[in-house]
Amino acid sequence: MTFSNIALKIYLRLRQPRIKRLSKYPIDVQRKVFQQIIKQARYTEIGKKYDFQSVKSPQAFAERVPVGDYETHKGAINRMMHGEKDVLWRGKIEWFAKSSGTTNDKSKFLPVSPEGLSECYIQGPKDSMTTFYMAFPNATIFDGKGLIMGGAYQRFEPYPQTKTGDVSSIMIDHIPMLPKTLFYTPSMEIALMNEWEAKIQKMAEYIVHDNVTNIGGVPTWTIVLFRKMLEITGKDNILEIWPNLQVYFHGGVSFEPYKAQFQEFLPSDQVKYFEVYNASEGYFAVQNEADADDMLLLIDSGIYYEFMLMEEYKKENPKAIPLSEVRLNINYALIVTTNNGLWRYNVGDTVMFTSIVPYKIKVTGRVTQHINVFGEEVIVANTDSALAMTCKQTNALVKEYTVAPIFFNKNKKEKAGHEWLIEFEKLPDSIEKFEQLLDKNLQSINSDYEAKRYKGMALQSLVIHVAPEGTFYKWLKMKGKIGGQSKIPRLANHRQYFEEIRNW
Repeated sequence: MTFSNIALKIYLRLRQPRIKRLSKYPIDVQRKVFQQIIKQARYTEIGKKYDFQSVKSPQAFAERVPVGDYETHKGAINRMMHGEKDVLWRGKIEWFAKSSGTTNDKSKFLPVSPEGLSECYIQGPKDSMTTFYMAFPNATIFDGKGLIMGGAYQRFEPYPQTKTGDVSSIMIDHIPMLPKTLFYTPSMEIALMNEWEAKIQKMAEYIVHDNVTNIGGVPTWTIVLFRKMLEITGKDNILEIWPNLQVYFHGGVSFEPYKAQFQEFLPSDQVKYFEVYNASEGYFAVQNEADADDMLLLIDSGIYYEFMLMEEYKKENPKAIPLSEVRLNINYALIVTTNNGLWRYNVGDTVMFTSIVPYKIKVTGRVTQHINVFGEEVIVANTDSALAMTCKQTNALVKEYTVAPIFFNKNKKEKAGHEWLIEFEKLPDSIEKFEQLLDKNLQSINSDYEAKRYKGMALQSLVIHVAPEGTFYKWLKMKGKIGGQSKIPRLANHRQYFEEIRNW
């Protein structure tokens, strides 16, 4: 065991009381976070609008400030990106995390303040390392290097002082230079490259010579990198390259579809899988026990949490409850107020509490139908729009459709992707051309799908099957769902609906 590993383990051990405090006094901690956020924002534009100076309790805050989403924040965020200060948060915000879009936008941009960086995005990885060592005290991951699987950032063209990019790239940029050099790979020049094909190639060539002991990243791109490494080295699995690899920190999408693939790449129980909940809006939760399928909610990271029952979702004035009122095994939409300038913001994710003492959650999905198996975050609004554009271009008409993921299958040599089942009112002249246009249009609407489709590296082009006339109607009838309010499930993260309808 190296001196650095011993020193850092001591440092993380000193952080353990903070993690334990989250379990002992959660409501007190959350109230303190709330009071600090309100105090820091009281002289901002939104603070003056809702008179934060006179807000004395979370209840008063909830009565004044409505639950919102990106659309309600977008105008103010756009002004902040153009250099206006003291709008949603104090001072001028330099960084904005780029995330997948909404119904009206290809991408959305979330402010990242200096306070948010230090108290949330930088602290989050430290918390995940701390809980990992609490679960595995004999681990020696600091004897080697950590692999950074991050994105890239760029200047905002209308106002170059503003920078936008994946939240991972913002976090990487703010790691102090000494830890970057000693404990992370590849070089920052490679880690922050924009062009993904060249980046994967250079990254693979660089890191095959390192002693990598821990990895953090989205499964989709990690798999692409693993394939490239095996191609370069001629090895059969990743542990032949990195025999000391001990943990993979994953998050952002469900890991379930990837388990079998990772076990082929990493055929040993020595590698542990630890989940984190790191979104563009904040670093929300970390796994804190070995082999757990839930995560500890991080309630001391500059985020005040509320939770909305799903029946409130489409109401004009939806109500949300504080942490103290949540119950087990109920699906809630996650609502956050953060020291980045998000106010009662609907993240779009749904969570379920698995424990109250301490507060632990599972991410159960999105508030709307979606496909996010590979990090593409495709929603129904995306597929509806892409389909309409494609029909207009090909003079086709569509009756019904549903979409399911294609999971990677090594034996059948199938790549991951999306499979569409479409019942046409009027067929296009060429299904092949329709497929190509639909895939292109979907990429133009959704930046995350576009990234995963880049040169077919992570996802193959979508596949269309033409359903015989009456297929969807017969399925609805079989399900006893004929009626005005009955709808075809458009998107799902599984294949159940797709297979039922196709085989009907």
